[in-house]
Amino acid sequence: MLLEAPFTEEKIRVLKVGDMVEITGVVFTGRDAVHKYLHDGGKPPVDLTDGIIYHCGPVVVQEGGKWVVKAAGPTTSIREEPYQGDLIRKYRLRGVIGKGGMGAKTLAACRESGAVYLHAIGGAAQVLADTVTAVEGVHLMEKFGSPEAIWVFRVLKFPAVVTMDAHGNSLHAKVLAESEAALQRIRQGG
Repeated sequence: MLLEAPFTEEKIRVLKVGDMVEITGVVFTGRDAVHKYLHDGGKPPVDLTDGIIYHCGPVVVQEGGKWVVKAAGPTTSIREEPYQGDLIRKYRLRGVIGKGGMGAKTLAACRESGAVYLHAIGGAAQVLADTVTAVEGVHLMEKFGSPEAIWVFRVLKFPAVVTMDAHGNSLHAKVLAESEAALQRIRQGG
């Protein structure tokens, strides 16, 4: 299913856990330093309204006077759990891309605000970099360095799977519950 900008609440609320999407439009990278900075009152250098933030520390180099993305794989998202829910609400984010899922605070914010968590495949950094058609800017690099900066990527058919939806469903929570139940059965000898 194509998920194309503008990323409106209406488009996001249609999505369900398990939906495979191809994202086309602008996404903003952001990792630990950016999340803490924004959470603690720092001013965003870009308009995040109806945006998608990508938990990614890309490898970006200059070639021929322009930025070229060499690798853009997802980073582990749970580190952003202390901040993500508040940022979704405050900036009306519509999506978060990462790997490994997030927790209850982020899930609640997705449900309340009309946002989704999108799982990108780890280990596919070069394949995902190929979906970046342009680097439209970089912000806060002087403050945080390249991997932690906010990179503005225009992407074409970036593949991801909805694993937390705007209806309160979480594939991550389901897998955890099923795993804990299976472990309990094993411990009880059955």
